[in-house]
This record gives sequence, structure tokens and C-alpha cells, in this order.
Amino acid sequence: MTITSPAMPHHIAIVMDGNGRWATRRFLPRVAGHKQGVESLRRCVKACVDRGVAVLTVFAFSSENWNRPVEEVSGLMDLMVGALGREVPKLSHDGVRLHFIGERGGLSEKIAAGLLQAEAATARNTRLVLNVCFNYGGRWDIARAAAQLVARGEPLTEANLDAAMALSHVPDPDLFIRTGGEQRLSNFLLWQSAYAELFFSDRLWPEFDEAALDEAIAAFQRRERRFGQTSAQLAGGARHDPQAA
Repeated sequence: MTITSPAMPHHIAIVMDGNGRWATRRFLPRVAGHKQGVESLRRCVKACVDRGVAVLTVFAFSSENWNRPVEEVSGLMDLMVGALGREVPKLSHDGVRLHFIGERGGLSEKIAAGLLQAEAATARNTRLVLNVCFNYGGRWDIARAAAQLVARGEPLTEANLDAAMALSHVPDPDLFIRTGGEQRLSNFLLWQSAYAELFFSDRLWPEFDEAALDEAIAAFQRRERRFGQTSAQLAGGARHDPQAA
């Protein structure tokens, strides 16, 4: 059954932080935490579908994560290959459309081909758009969009930059969640999160379950989103969509 609410966020973005710490506290290799993190993502995707969320964007691997220990990076790449094989058929069955956002030039041919195949296999699904940011950085996204406009001879306006961003196929996030206790954006969706409501959870990502998601959504629903207007304007029926400006 789909649970809907007038204040349900249309687009949720999540920094899935804390996998390594979850494993370390259990005297496990860090990659074990990332494997458990895939289980948490599976639960979160299902919960978003059930609650009527239209778009979920997750930070799976940042451009800075290449600086981590070689064995951890190698384990993450292997995990991605395995996850593509196991999860894509299930996601497609559940009506989830996959988009992979990030620089693909530095990825192996096997992973790059797997990303393309996953996108093609889920292209007609409509229940949830799942954007997986892999080898992604917010500054990379802005610089890439600007470079595209310059190459095409188009002016660097806010509207043109917005249309050239890697997530231009979906509205900007309404709710930005970060797990793991840290309170920073970490170069994630810097442009797109200008008007997002921020929610920081002390739970490590492998511990983030449906109840934790509901807590974040409830916090979002209690907030007044003014977009530069006053409460009186909103009470009078005025509405401002920052993306329509």
C-alpha cells in the first residue's frame, strides 16, 4: 500500500555515511560495512516507493573516495559489480528507474558497461527514480555544466546552468539527509540543495531503517518552506518555486 501525504517530499537525497565505522565497531573489515550498507539502501528504496516519494538520490562513491585505502576502493568496485548483477532485476520488478550520476572516465570498462546496461534495463520504470551518484562531486557537476555551456557558446545564466546539471532530469531535492553524525554536505549536490531542508542523523547508514526515514520525513513535514517569502505571504496563498524562477 502506498502511503501519501500533502507534505511528503517529492525528492529525497541521502549521504549514506558510516559504513566503515559500523564495521570497525564490530571488528570487521570496512568493506563489510559497505555490504551492509547495500542492505540499508534496499530497505530505503522500498520505503520510498511505499511512501510515495518520487525521486531518491544517494551518494554512493565520491570523487574524493579514490583517496581511501586501495583495498577498500577495490572492495567497493567489486561490490558495485556484484550489486548491479543482483539488484537491477529486483529494482526493475519494483518499478525503479536507475540513473548513475558522475564521471565515468575513470571507471573500469566492466563497471561502465554495467551502469549503461542497468539504465537501459530500467528506462521504462515510473514508480521511483533512483539516482546513484558514483564517482561524483558537486564541484565537478558545476564545472562540467559550465564547460558545456561555454563549449556551446551559451551564456552562463542560472537557468542554463541548471539545465546543464547532471540531475536536470529531476526537480531539486526537498529533503537532504546525512547519516553518521556528521553535519556537512561533503561536496554532494551543492547546486541542487540550495533550498533543501537538511536533516542530520546520528545513526550509521547500516542502522538507518524505515523508522529513521520516517523520523526525517516527519521533521521535514514540520518545517515551513518559505523560499525567501514571509509566513504571511504563504498563509495568503502565495507560492514561489525556486526552480521556476
